Amino acid sequence: MLQIAVLAAALASSARAQERMGPARVGGLEAKLEYCKTCHGLSGQGYLGWFPMPRLAGQQPEYIEAQLKAFIERRRANPVMRNVAHVLSPSMISALANHFQHLNPPPFGGAPRGSIATGKKIYEEGLPESNVPACSACHGPDGHGQNEIPRLAGQVYPYMVGQLSGWAKERGQGTSVDTSAIMAPTAHNLTRSQIEAVAAYVSYLH
Repeated sequence: MLQIAVLAAALASSARAQERMGPARVGGLEAKLEYCKTCHGLSGQGYLGWFPMPRLAGQQPEYIEAQLKAFIERRRANPVMRNVAHVLSPSMISALANHFQHLNPPPFGGAPRGSIATGKKIYEEGLPESNVPACSACHGPDGHGQNEIPRLAGQVYPYMVGQLSGWAKERGQGTSVDTSAIMAPTAHNLTRSQIEAVAAYVSYLH
């Protein structure tokens, strides 16, 4: 009887400990979200640091799912995200993507404002002489994207600059072709100053 009492007390103590820890520590979706927050911000707003982390809030779920699969399949080169993504089940990937879709914190902003007018023009009209289509044609006039076309509105400025400047180094790896191939020539045909202008403009969109 003493052993049963001790076991019951231990189980009760464990249950109370898990209750105090909450679902984020015990496992499941909340645990994964807590992990995501360490880099992508408490509301998925991204992170401004030495290594800028992208905004996930309001992102198209199809795009998040596609990118997580690209990390898993090594079509997108990022060792940190590859380690994070490869342990996620398909149902967990969908749950995470749907969660971030419904977050809507204000954008960080903070990008240089001097080139915003240029960025707006490129975003809305493109650069026909450089074979750069209007960003709005795919990403929408509000920058919210659609399906596997990502939301750009409110994206962290230095992250956007880094991605467009080094597109071929991270995206479109391996032998499979995905939607990232669409952006390869566009990113290649933009100058550094044009990239910074577009990134500044979309970083203030909400």
